[in-house]
Amino acid sequence: MVTSVTSFSRTGLSDWLIQRVTSIILLAYFILIAYQLLGSVDYTSWESLFEQTWMKVFTLLAALSLAAHSWIGLWSVFTDYLTERMLGPKGNVIRLTCQLWASTALVAYVIWAVVIVWS
Repeated sequence: MVTSVTSFSRTGLSDWLIQRVTSIILLAYFILIAYQLLGSVDYTSWESLFEQTWMKVFTLLAALSLAAHSWIGLWSVFTDYLTERMLGPKGNVIRLTCQLWASTALVAYVIWAVVIVWS
């Protein structure tokens, strides 16, 4: 079994399960948004939807799900394709740098979503 400090979790099974659960949450969120967009959408109805606490929580859950889902996918791509064998002796440094930038961006996006939704 391959484990890494930069992995989202410690096992492939838990990563697989997290990706499936986050996929379902994101699908439910986007179906709800699509349903809202099919009706008559104006600023007041959109604002009243996002003023409700359950929608704020659901939006935050969707943002966290997107970050977790993205991190697992990016980690898989980085560890598969950014290796010493493919990039030479600096491969691990490049991989860790990419992982650092990706994780920083995902944390910033989640913080940004929290600020937008709860302000």
